[in-house]
Amino acid sequence: MARLPYLEKSDLKPEDQDLLKREITLHKALVNSPGAARAFGALGQYIRHGAKLDPRLRELAILQIGWLARSPYEWSHHVKIGYDFGVTDADIEAVKQESRGEVSALEPLARLVLKAAREVYAGPGIGYETFAALRAALDNESIVDLTVTAGFYCAVVRVLASLEVDVEESYMPYLRKHPFPV
Repeated sequence: MARLPYLEKSDLKPEDQDLLKREITLHKALVNSPGAARAFGALGQYIRHGAKLDPRLRELAILQIGWLARSPYEWSHHVKIGYDFGVTDADIEAVKQESRGEVSALEPLARLVLKAAREVYAGPGIGYETFAALRAALDNESIVDLTVTAGFYCAVVRVLASLEVDVEESYMPYLRKHPFPV
């Protein structure tokens, strides 16, 4: 149960109603502070629509953060979104394998992206060896986009957990298909 009310467009000033273009529970909780919701959304929109990093790699990094945080909301949403950007069920299983320290069948760059996301999540940031490998594989813009994506989604999972944002029923099939370990 969410710790704050889920607001509807009718609860908001007319100039803030655009913040609920996507009426998902995360947005409905965040609009309790329209300014924060707008800033949060702006970075999320850049990551999703403006970043140069390959979208499949982006989604794998986000899934890695969601898996590590055991964030049902983030995990379920980005399993669904990941499918739209070429993430497969085998890729999702590989995220789990890599998280356990096992070597998956993912291509080397995807494995490197997952490693970088795990290092950002664990803190304080991407290690020297991993960063050097990223420099050999990606351009500077993509490295920044990956780093910002991983850092932002570390914040997202903490916001979700702190506000106890509920997973919408429409996303539950993704959580059931790819559950967290018991």
